[in-house]
Formats: sequence, structure tokens, C-alpha cells
Amino acid sequence: QVQLVESGGGLVQPGGSLRLSCAASGSIFRLNAMGWYRQAPGNQRELVAIITEDGSTNYADSVKGRFTVSRDTAKRTVYLQMNSLKPEDTAVYYCYADITIVANDDYWGPGTQVTVSS
Repeated sequence: QVQLVESGGGLVQPGGSLRLSCAASGSIFRLNAMGWYRQAPGNQRELVAIITEDGSTNYADSVKGRFTVSRDTAKRTVYLQMNSLKPEDTAVYYCYADITIVANDDYWGPGTQVTVSS
């Protein structure tokens, strides 16, 4: 079974930084796009950042210039470096991966809480 395991969430002060990691495990033929979504209380889940296999990235407007998504395909891991964090960034962050086994499927991690507060 494919699993996505997130780490790095926690409590941080405004202006601080966190680095999220997500490692995929299981029988994986190919990792395609990977990235991060988030969901704040009362809000819909929204895209934060996506990175394709060739390194192309897409960011939500609200995080551009502050967050950086990267990946190490050999390690089956995607990262999200979050700088200049704001209280508005508080949410559960979910790892996402488009994975090919015999066909493409979407996989989600269980989520990791990021809280930005003084």
C-alpha cells in the first residue's frame, strides 16, 4: 500500500519558518506531481504549492515569495520551506502525490498541523 508520511508541522511565531517533509512509501512505479494543500477551519482545501517531475512549480498567490516547494525524487520526498509565516497560514497541511502504479492515482497524507501564533 502506498503511504504518504508528513513531518515538520508545529507551532511557530509570526515571521518564523518551518520546513515540511513528506515521504512516499510503498510500491510506486513513478512519482509524478507532488505538493501541498492546506485547509483552515471553515475553509475549503486549497492548493499551496505543486512541483512536477521536471521541477516546474505552481504556488498559491498568498504564499508566493515566502514558500518554496522542492523534491527529491530518488528519496520519494517533497518539501515545503515556509518562511515569513503569518497567522493566516495556520491550517492543516496535506501532502499530495500523483503516483503511477499501474495507472495514475492521487494520494494524500493524513495532514500535519501548522499553527502560526505568538
